[in-house]
Amino acid sequence: MIALMALGEARPGYELWRPNRAKSSSLTARFVVMLLLVVSTILMFLVIFGGWSLLVGGTTFGLIGIVFGLVYLLLAVMTYRWSRGALTLTIAFSVLLLIFCAVGAGSWFARDKPGFAEASLPTDLIGLIVVILIPVQAVLAVAAAIAFTQEWHVEEERPLDGTIATPRPQVKSRGADSDESAETAEATRKAPRSAARTPSSEPT
Repeated sequence: MIALMALGEARPGYELWRPNRAKSSSLTARFVVMLLLVVSTILMFLVIFGGWSLLVGGTTFGLIGIVFGLVYLLLAVMTYRWSRGALTLTIAFSVLLLIFCAVGAGSWFARDKPGFAEASLPTDLIGLIVVILIPVQAVLAVAAAIAFTQEWHVEEERPLDGTIATPRPQVKSRGADSDESAETAEATRKAPRSAARTPSSEPT
């Protein structure tokens, strides 16, 4: 009989661990993704609150930008907890934000002329921040893609401290059982048999 273990459970005396999470490359990738998510959020909030009065769509667009930044912070927390699903969302959102920044960066520099209304921050500074966001999002997408290929979710069993590892029971296939039975029968046939002696009646 084969004992079926539930998913995410280990045998007695063993524990589950994820060896790929202990690698230096995985730790570095996770740190880079989290750092870029936080930096992107800070830059987004500078653009949103620094140019709030000049945002197209007014308060509505500003609130959407705030929600976008909060999602980035949530993704940073999920990445800290080794969530691979957060990496796929990070790639999607970073590409989307990169497109928005590439399209809208020129409009901020176009307002750096006399006669245009000013925001809390100079428009050329806001435009520069938007331009900086473009390579940041590109690096973020690449880092998240690399982290996704590191297989953070792979689980392995290892013995608990102070316990002796016991090998897994070997399961024999039906073919192996048939071969073993045939070898046993052949050995029995070739084994010497003791002749049964019966008393014979001798003539008197």
